[in-house]
Amino acid sequence: MNTSVYIAKRYLFSGKKMHAINIISGISMLGVLVGSAALIIILSVFNGFEKVILSLYSNFTPEIKIETRLGKTFDPNTPYFTSLHNDPQLFSFTQVLQEKALIKYGDKPFLGTVKGVSDDFLKNKQLDSTVQNGSFTLKSGGRNFAVIGSSIQGSLGINVHDELLPIQIFSPSRTAVNSANPLDEFRVRSINVSGVFGIQQDFDDIVVTPIEFARDLLDQPKEVSSLELTYKKGTDVTSVQNKIIDAIGKNFTVKNRKQQNTELYKTLNYERWSIFMILTFVLIIAIFNIIGSLTMLVIDKRADIAILSSLGANKMLIQGIFFFEGMMISIFGCIVGIALGLGVCLVQQHYGLIKMGATLTVLDAYPIDLEIADFGLVFLTVAAISVIASGISARLSIKGLDEIKQDL
Repeated sequence: MNTSVYIAKRYLFSGKKMHAINIISGISMLGVLVGSAALIIILSVFNGFEKVILSLYSNFTPEIKIETRLGKTFDPNTPYFTSLHNDPQLFSFTQVLQEKALIKYGDKPFLGTVKGVSDDFLKNKQLDSTVQNGSFTLKSGGRNFAVIGSSIQGSLGINVHDELLPIQIFSPSRTAVNSANPLDEFRVRSINVSGVFGIQQDFDDIVVTPIEFARDLLDQPKEVSSLELTYKKGTDVTSVQNKIIDAIGKNFTVKNRKQQNTELYKTLNYERWSIFMILTFVLIIAIFNIIGSLTMLVIDKRADIAILSSLGANKMLIQGIFFFEGMMISIFGCIVGIALGLGVCLVQQHYGLIKMGATLTVLDAYPIDLEIADFGLVFLTVAAISVIASGISARLSIKGLDEIKQDL
């Protein structure tokens, strides 16, 4: 065993003349332990929130979305789009016609978005998990129905079970001419509401209808706003996206889920790394307490240092003793902290003991999602800070070596 490591291990577990050294070392180790555990827990909670939020978004966000670069709509009835529709890897191929519109219920107006979708949209079985009231029904008994976002329901006070009072949707007429009556410049259609869904503000002002209803409302018999593609499990979506981009030309945009929700992903990453940096600073303070602990240890072991030096120990060996002493304190605290954080996360993951403090339809306890990369990140962060702190302590340990020799 390396001499420096051996002596450092003996110093770590042996008694000291000054009990303050044991106390400071224990506080340093406890600080690293708590900081490491906190990092694991916080990162796992953020992973859990990210997983929940993205799973909710995936209910309305397809794996690939195709839109035109010029104008609002395009013709989907082309040979290439037909071949894309017949791809055996495809799970759903949804035509979407979407536009802003005025929604009215009784005397209350609301400016929202009408999203007409083809039948493949309902292949997503997770849609039911977003429903807060009613059901996600777009067609029944030969009639069209709408499913509205919770923001619309909250603003208009729509009663899902009242079939006698449908919502009215106003859209500017494409063939409108100047008229004394402003209503003549709008196309108005009525539709009953079958359900209310809730996801997030970006989606909760949407009225989902069958595409046939949207075509009639918007006077758009052929064209669509976008094509939404979802593939079967196991499909390499990135490879498929690149193939579509190569084949479709520059007149269209082809976006994956991350590109469709750029701001969401940025926000999640900013929050995650901000918390990580804050807790890392706490770790830095805890680990740098080791400098004080090792400085006092040098004073406590003055006689040992002089004896080792007299026996031929060079400055590198003496530096190594106190360097490895600091590393042992930090790494031991880190390993115990990671194990503690893992234990807390597993308990929360299985039993959900810590609640959100609010009644939500999606979750009531803080979510946890453990990732191996987080454990490696925390360990490497602690190790890097420990190397710096222990290195400083080791250099301080030999600064007064000549004076120690003279004193003794």
